[in-house]
Amino acid sequence: MSADLRALVAKGLSEVINKGNSLTKVLPNFDKLDDKNKALARELTFGTLRKYYPLEVISEQLLNKPLKKKDNDLKCLILVGLYQLFFTRIPDHAVLSETVQATISLKKKWAKNLINALLRKALRESEQLLSIMNISPSIGACLPKWLFKQLKQDWPNNFEEIAKSSHQRAPLTLRVNKRHGSRGAYLSRLNAVEINAENHPIAEQALLLEKSCDITKLPGYLDGDFSVQDSAAQMAAQLLDVKAEQRILDACAAPGGKTAHILELTDNNAKVLAIDNSARRLQRLDENMSRLKLNVETIVADASDTNSWFEGEMFDRILCDAPCSALGIIRRHPDITVLRRESDIVALNAIQQQLLDSLWQCLKPGGIMLYSTCSILKSENTEQISHFLSSHNDAALLDTCPVDSDIDNKNASKDWQIFPGELKMDGFYYAKLYKSAS
Repeated sequence: MSADLRALVAKGLSEVINKGNSLTKVLPNFDKLDDKNKALARELTFGTLRKYYPLEVISEQLLNKPLKKKDNDLKCLILVGLYQLFFTRIPDHAVLSETVQATISLKKKWAKNLINALLRKALRESEQLLSIMNISPSIGACLPKWLFKQLKQDWPNNFEEIAKSSHQRAPLTLRVNKRHGSRGAYLSRLNAVEINAENHPIAEQALLLEKSCDITKLPGYLDGDFSVQDSAAQMAAQLLDVKAEQRILDACAAPGGKTAHILELTDNNAKVLAIDNSARRLQRLDENMSRLKLNVETIVADASDTNSWFEGEMFDRILCDAPCSALGIIRRHPDITVLRRESDIVALNAIQQQLLDSLWQCLKPGGIMLYSTCSILKSENTEQISHFLSSHNDAALLDTCPVDSDIDNKNASKDWQIFPGELKMDGFYYAKLYKSAS
């Protein structure tokens, strides 16, 4: 099984690195494994992606010549082997044995000697090879060069900490369903089954678990007593200040975590419209609403194309959770550093601006629109809001950040940039916009 497992991991990594598929599509391949092996497969996959950039350089140093394109799965197997040798406590002999045997599972038995020789050489020259991490700041930070450069430009006072925190393991965070009971009551239920957790300091329904676990085995899973959602994402519904009977729009809503939270906070009595341009993703939202027994109207549409869906009844609250680079959630999705391209940002900026301008026309005077992303780039966040405010005289930025912070963008700003790991949160951005009557 161990050799087969490593082959499975290598195939999954090849899907991400060479074919551009996301981890979301790859991880279900591990579902057939038992719990122990599934945990190991995830560790090897996530760990290799977190260390992808230095591992890639090290593998190139070890190979006398590049492998053929058809052998990309072997290249990924090498990366998995190197990750185990340099960054895990798995015994060296086990790494060599199981990684070499994985070539058979990949139906490339001819590569056994190659993999064996390469990994043994890596062991002999480990000190020299690991020094490669110092050849450039971006390699050392395990980030693509363009992203490291942009972080340094945007956040000169703390870009190194941002890079480091982006590769830390994120806690398993639950959102307690307020309709089913208090956070304190659910915490007691966890403690009764010897699961340690703590309240999040500002996300009012959030519990941080001490250890990850199979969520389906937690108390009340089938009853919808909780959902899994990072505490930063949970701040959306909280900041939106939603109330029963309000008409609320959740644009770009799927898979529905924030939609559900809005409805939970209003005891399922708000009139919520959830829009997404993906029918498949919106189906997931419907499934989540069904599990949680929540009522929502859904439309498959481009939220910025208001002519295709808006019928004239304006909204009290709008959540504009805009498509973004997702660079604030690398710690949960390390494939982002491999999949995201610098050219993506310009296209995303255009979509974000169009969404802000279009949705604003659907907001009642006196209403609030919350703009959010899970990005840490200024061009997607502060610069978008600055541009929006300069072109909309009826818009005002309300105080958004609920806590004091010493982060360098807080000096005179009302918006809220959260960095990865800050308050044990993912990287997120929020700007709360009020529409005046004029």
